[in-house]
Amino acid sequence: MAEKAQYEELIRQFSAFGAVKREMGRILPADCPGGSAAVLTLLGRHGDMRMSKLAELLAVDMSVTSRHVAHIADRGWIERSPDPADKRSRILRLTPEGRAQLDELSERTTQLLAHRLSDWTDDEVGQLTRLMARLRASFDDCRSTHARTAAPPAVEPTTRTPAITT
Repeated sequence: MAEKAQYEELIRQFSAFGAVKREMGRILPADCPGGSAAVLTLLGRHGDMRMSKLAELLAVDMSVTSRHVAHIADRGWIERSPDPADKRSRILRLTPEGRAQLDELSERTTQLLAHRLSDWTDDEVGQLTRLMARLRASFDDCRSTHARTAAPPAVEPTTRTPAITT
């Protein structure tokens, strides 16, 4: 297991990662904020789905998911059709316009990352991708087991504020 100082440094790096997310958010089209982009990305990756499945994948409340879905449906990027198995539910599906928007988002983010990581080797980019996927999987595991546990493990109090970057 890593030492406490390593976890504290990791927390500082997570905090600094906010700047990366903000810059990536700035390249999104004005009519496609981050939540909308996430919905399009998930539909592109996983295909047609119910809104309840989308909310689960987004890890947000159904009301938040509904707002994102309404936003992109108003722009014609998705269609909502009755679920044949349950007429009260809707199946979400990308439209050709939605696929085009998703392609534009992919192009913008790919160009930004290619520019910012131009001095990285292919192996370094691959290593970062693998480690981030592993980190995400660890948190997905925690999220699914968190519902069955009362509280996360206790953390030893500290006098430092490791989430603040300097």
